[in-house]
Amino acid sequence: MNERIEHTDVLVIGGGTAGFGAAVAAGRQSLDVTLLEATSKVGGVMAFCPGMPWGAAYPVGRIIGGLMQELTERLEAMTPPAAEKRPCTLENFGPEIIYDHDIATLTMFEMLEEAGVKTRLNAAASAPDMSGNQIAAVQCYDRNGPFTIEPKIVIDCSGDGDISAKAGVPYTLGDASGNMMGVTISFMMIGVDWGRAFSDPDPYFTKYASTGIAEGRLHPDLSQLYLMKAFHKGNVFCNSVHIRGVDGTDPVAVGKAAQEGRRRCHQLAQFLRSDVPGFENAHMSMLSPTVGVRETRKLEAIYRITAQDLARARKFEDGIVCCDNPIDDVMRGDDDMTHEAIVDYGSYYTIPFRSLVPEAITNLMFAGRIICADPVAFASVRGMPQCIAMGQATGTAAAQAISENHTVQNVDTQDLIAALTKQGINGLGQSRLN
Repeated sequence: MNERIEHTDVLVIGGGTAGFGAAVAAGRQSLDVTLLEATSKVGGVMAFCPGMPWGAAYPVGRIIGGLMQELTERLEAMTPPAAEKRPCTLENFGPEIIYDHDIATLTMFEMLEEAGVKTRLNAAASAPDMSGNQIAAVQCYDRNGPFTIEPKIVIDCSGDGDISAKAGVPYTLGDASGNMMGVTISFMMIGVDWGRAFSDPDPYFTKYASTGIAEGRLHPDLSQLYLMKAFHKGNVFCNSVHIRGVDGTDPVAVGKAAQEGRRRCHQLAQFLRSDVPGFENAHMSMLSPTVGVRETRKLEAIYRITAQDLARARKFEDGIVCCDNPIDDVMRGDDDMTHEAIVDYGSYYTIPFRSLVPEAITNLMFAGRIICADPVAFASVRGMPQCIAMGQATGTAAAQAISENHTVQNVDTQDLIAALTKQGINGLGQSRLN
């Protein structure tokens, strides 16, 4: 019999960038917050794919603010600095933030500690216990067995939305045909001569890649090589190995994709050493322990963001973060990579809070890549800085709902926008970034 029962004001499920934002924001509102993370690290993809830049942090050249800005400034202020802003080499992307991922993860843990968050690593949520249209408790487990958490508010930042789906929130998988974006496994090449490696004006190394594919030494999906200067000199972040057709909600499929990805990464590392100038004396390191999953469930919420909203640069009254990211679509089905601009140069859109709130369950919100969006809009809204801000919005909204004793659907969004603006989120309400 499960006799371990815990109580908390806010239960945040998932310690990725969205969960980090939600937990810190709620903790700073003097709430009792429990953060469950099934792995040994917070940070999600940025922690398990070392070198993954924080892209989309600077819509129209100005940082989105809030916890994203605070985290960046903490890292920049270190001696030596542990983060910096740089232009992105990929087309239609704005500036991005690169950083030392180990120090960034450490700093995120420190911010959680400072906010009084109870961070539970290697602990996972398995099922909700429903009482009408409310989550009364969440069944969890760790290495010591099952335990129960009874929260006032649940914020699902798990990436796949398992608890939300089990609680009855409708969802879609992938695009209209069920195709999900390709999963990716990344690695670093250490000891690269940057000057020689990046002397070719082709940012995707297509000439070299085509030779490797024609000779059977590279997988055909490696026609464009995504090789980026990492934070530390001489290191190159390799974000090139994508596996198509993987259902990210199926752990067996994810495991098989990870092993296939490791093989392709090793193949690519050998090719870089033998064929691409500047890589001759480099070696592979920091191979991701598993694949990064971009897309699985998109939960249904009060409002579904559409491609038309983005194309019109719509700024919602309840917008909680700004974005001008292109349509960063990665190998859905037979499609290739796209980086197509969705807004005109110098424009941006906002992401509405209503897309993080289900219609029926009164004490549940969600943030991150389970946001309610159509497939095209999703390919733009999913940036890590936006996920942090989504989390920050839900954590702040949780405090409002608890203090005013009302449902998450009845959060006063104008009060929420005012609170987020006071917390330093830029470009909301009547203010504009540009």
